[in-house]
Amino acid sequence: MTPTPHFKEHVLQAANELVAAFASNDTDTYFAAFSEDATFLFYTLPTALLSRAAYREVWTEWQADGFAVLDCQSSNVHITLQGEVAVFMHDVATRVRFGTEENQFRERETIVFRNAGGRWLACHEHLSAQPV
Repeated sequence: MTPTPHFKEHVLQAANELVAAFASNDTDTYFAAFSEDATFLFYTLPTALLSRAAYREVWTEWQADGFAVLDCQSSNVHITLQGEVAVFMHDVATRVRFGTEENQFRERETIVFRNAGGRWLACHEHLSAQPV
């Protein structure tokens, strides 16, 4: 694959759509932004999730327990092309509800995208706590 000169714009658009779907609890659009074989490494979980289906199962359990995203803001975006994939890094401020309790998180996230037939899909997500 030869990247187009505007690959950063396309990756940024894909990332913005993913974050917007997450922020609005649009489950179907959010998970459609990931490839089926995507992997996930979240500091809040004891093990990695090794597929989109595995993450969606956890997400469904969270929602059944009253989980909802109330807000999500991305900042300090950096995008690089690494061979056949693009690496999207950013800081993320998220406000969520678990049952009746609201929590705010400041985190750093890396999302790896690969071009799948002209569409950039996320194939790996790594979330870390923001250092204080």
